[in-house]
Amino acid sequence: MAVLTTPITQERISPVLSSSLSVVIPVFNELPNIEALCKRTVSVLNQLGCPWEIIFIDDGSTDASYATLVRLASIRPNIKVIRFVRNFGQTAALAAGIDHAQGEIIIPMDADLQNDPADIARLLAKIDEGYDVVSGWRKKRQDEFISRLIPSWLANKLISIISGVSLHDYGCSLKAYRREVLKHVKLYGEMHRFVPIYASWEGAKVTEIPVKHYARRFGKSKYGISRTFKVILDLLTVKFLSTYFTKPIYVFGMAGFFCLAISLAAFVWMVVLKYFYHTTFIETPLPVLITMFFIVGIQFILMGLLAEILMRTYHEAQGKRIYKVKSAVNIDTPI
Repeated sequence: MAVLTTPITQERISPVLSSSLSVVIPVFNELPNIEALCKRTVSVLNQLGCPWEIIFIDDGSTDASYATLVRLASIRPNIKVIRFVRNFGQTAALAAGIDHAQGEIIIPMDADLQNDPADIARLLAKIDEGYDVVSGWRKKRQDEFISRLIPSWLANKLISIISGVSLHDYGCSLKAYRREVLKHVKLYGEMHRFVPIYASWEGAKVTEIPVKHYARRFGKSKYGISRTFKVILDLLTVKFLSTYFTKPIYVFGMAGFFCLAISLAAFVWMVVLKYFYHTTFIETPLPVLITMFFIVGIQFILMGLLAEILMRTYHEAQGKRIYKVKSAVNIDTPI
């Protein structure tokens, strides 16, 4: 899928003022940044002239972040605070914010002041053009080259290749979503960054625009290079669920046939060695390989059949459908 990009301009942007906004901000030990972030974000939202709310999710902070958030919420009723019992991670925090959001447009954002709240207007202007998801692209990213930029570049390239959705920066938290796009999305692991992929697979119009990015002034990053590997594993999960969720036998069955083919090839070679090169079976490890790959192949196929049974139980016992209707004509009760 080709994703459009829009250059940063200095012109005044006037997004749709009738749309209500929910800005979702996960917080984990960001005490030095909270007040400045809140002040800037409130100023931007007030200038837009539309109904808005800010939902802060305190993800188990151990500093005074929660107390500061409570104080800010006591001053402004449209600032809301959710506190977790412990640290569950950014994906869980965003999921909680989305679940409690009331706005027609939902805008996630980081709490470290590296995102610029002024870019919210530009995201909304792009939504107003008819897009369902607008993703921020930190084109001039202010992060460490070795530990952050290189792993991020590699991960973004890999994600685009596997998913078929071409975005430059999946890791940028600053995005804008129409509420209906997020209605059926369930987030796990590090999958919050894959929401544009989910949306694209469901037929949503996705684009991206360059956004400002600042170096972190206070606190320290909560992520290291190890996060890249977790993201890749989550991506494989997303790809599996999107492509083979209703037909898991295709994955397990193909793996099983591959193992059986190796077993058969090893058996043929073992026979060739026996009758043409006079090498007995016990002189090679081939009998062990044949047995191992044969057993593994049969197990893969049986696992696929078991997965098929589980999927049919899931859909039939709960009345789940394997399709979703967008619209219908002359149908009394479209679903």
